[in-house]
Amino acid sequence: MTKRVHQPREDAEFDFILRMSEVPVLAYFTGTWPKAIEPCRAMDLVVGGIADEYAGRLTAVRADITRCPDATKRYGITGAPSYVLLKEGETVAHGTEPSTIAEVRKILDNL
Repeated sequence: MTKRVHQPREDAEFDFILRMSEVPVLAYFTGTWPKAIEPCRAMDLVVGGIADEYAGRLTAVRADITRCPDATKRYGITGAPSYVLLKEGETVAHGTEPSTIAEVRKILDNL
């Protein structure tokens, strides 16, 4: 995992990262149950690549569903991996599949 992806340990830290970000936020939610592990690892690679490519233009956050239950509920996350793209605090895109870097790039380039 790249150092450019924040990994909050709780909801308060997640919320702090969002408040402090002056650029869009790509928040993705992961889980540790057996069926979620492999898809979440795939999403780690996608978001890590995006975080490196968009350094300074995007804040990337990897939130564990069990550690950030309030954020999970707030954004309607029902499974892992899932992601939301936030711009100025508003959801502009969301998804539930481990997208490719090209797919996420297309969404970001349309902001």
